[in-house]
Amino acid sequence: MKIAVMGAGAVGCYYGGMLARAGHEVVLVARAAHVQAVREHGLWLDTLHFQEHVRLQADTEAAAVRGAQCVLFCVKSTDTESAGRAMAPYLAGGATVLSLQNGVDNAERLQATLQRPVLPAVVYVAAAMAGPGHVQHFGRGELVLAASPTSEQLATTFAAAGIPVQMSDNVAGALWAKLVLNCVYNPLSAITGQPYGQIVNRPDLDVPRMMDDIVQECLAVAHASGIVLPEGTAEAVLPLAASMPGQVSSTAQDLARGRHTEIDHINGFIVRRGEALGIATPANRLLHILVHLLEKRPPAPGDSC
Repeated sequence: MKIAVMGAGAVGCYYGGMLARAGHEVVLVARAAHVQAVREHGLWLDTLHFQEHVRLQADTEAAAVRGAQCVLFCVKSTDTESAGRAMAPYLAGGATVLSLQNGVDNAERLQATLQRPVLPAVVYVAAAMAGPGHVQHFGRGELVLAASPTSEQLATTFAAAGIPVQMSDNVAGALWAKLVLNCVYNPLSAITGQPYGQIVNRPDLDVPRMMDDIVQECLAVAHASGIVLPEGTAEAVLPLAASMPGQVSSTAQDLARGRHTEIDHINGFIVRRGEALGIATPANRLLHILVHLLEKRPPAPGDSC
């Protein structure tokens, strides 16, 4: 199968690398430095279970999605519409487009831009770019897909490449459950510069209570929005740190590199939806503001990939 990864950061590189390793024709659409490294040396796939150079294609232009049977859409939430417009002229008529993004409304926004179906997916993987052409995997890697005419085939293809896939008839609920996790860990990791394990492992501070304040605001907004959350959503928050103790959030990675974050589509989304529904969200509002203030700092030395 020919597969294109639009916006090949850590998430896109991990899944694209796993699929290429399984023998699929994969092209990454990414930043210039990353593309150059992949073209010269391949993608260094540095996982918990193996380290391997994987050969695949890479390009800086959206036209590289031409002919792909499946497109993994992995761009930042802030770039959904612009990246969608850029790749639209090159999409094959029968291509399946999957949104592997943070936030709960990206598939809907991308579908409106492309004027064609987009399959939402929930991503559970801990990964980071350790440098151009080098993706580091810290844990997990499963996907939750919405049911569609092509979902079963995709699930089989992904599973054969070592990517566990679960089918769900409530992907909206799963996306919101992931949003709850992101609202807790993304800004806390970004503000402190610490991985998840260190954030939670502070017996001198009542971190779990503070985390629960964030969670309860998210749950109130979700319920008022008519979302049916999976059972155990709140209870799953604290154990995440144990399953991904070394993970630094994507928001923290963006801050370290001097890039704009997706915080408007994480805590900022909860704040806006809360305002529309008349629900107070002070904990999420504070985190949203603090991350935006930190965006004004210069990038750390050496963080340019």
